[in-house]
Amino acid sequence: MNFHDALAEDIRTSAARLLAEDVGGGDITAELIPERQWAKARVISREPAILCGVPWVDELFRRLDPRVSLKWLASDGDRLEADAPFLELEGPARSLLTGERAALNLLQTLSGTATRASHYASLVEGRGVRLLDTRKTLPGMRVAQKYAVSCGGGHNHRIGLYDAFLIKENHIAACGSIAAAVREARDIASDVTCEVEVENFEELAQALDAGADVIMLDNFDNDQLIEAVARNKAHAKPAVLEASGNVSEATLPGIAATGVDCISIGALTKDVTSIDLSMRIYTVETR
Repeated sequence: MNFHDALAEDIRTSAARLLAEDVGGGDITAELIPERQWAKARVISREPAILCGVPWVDELFRRLDPRVSLKWLASDGDRLEADAPFLELEGPARSLLTGERAALNLLQTLSGTATRASHYASLVEGRGVRLLDTRKTLPGMRVAQKYAVSCGGGHNHRIGLYDAFLIKENHIAACGSIAAAVREARDIASDVTCEVEVENFEELAQALDAGADVIMLDNFDNDQLIEAVARNKAHAKPAVLEASGNVSEATLPGIAATGVDCISIGALTKDVTSIDLSMRIYTVETR
């Protein structure tokens, strides 16, 4: 499954799951509202943010009640200003209130991910290095968070265990050597990216000689990263170099200056802080 197909499937299944989780057998509080009450509402962000989650919210309200119309005043990847509306909704008051929390939960989490990715990307702007996410995502939100990272200006590493080889220490031990592991990967799927994680210069040399497409430099300090970049350039078949480990706001600019091609950061997804969003009904009428 490619990312586009995985994304379309995630939008469908996530919307259904969120509604089932929150609504269950029915919204008993919404039943307090007369069935013919029609309402208009706005959603605002209480803080600056990068918007993410539009297709999920569209699908959620489509499933909940097709009579609800949504007018987006911003698109995924756009910067939101504090207290400015970015979404207007109109439809049965019951449905607006029933879908409110599921929609905002999704938006606040994905916008938080996109906002964090945008912040980290700004720290290395102009450096020519790509920031990569990892598989350290919130449970059940892998594809959605990776989409959010791209909305914030980051890039996706492999989506799961199925779309790229990432040969780590235990794989190497089980296969016998880096060369054996890479050779086996080529035999299984020669057209799939093969990445090897290394912890020292000896393993770097082995990975280069084995013909790895990407080499992850695990917990190399900046001086070691500079040396690794030089050795890679001197090799007959250079690989893409990815720095990983101990990456923070403080260390990121220094790592980017070493000349590596990519930097992977688990914090883009695992340490996400949700954006403070609010929906307010501003018009109610009976139809």
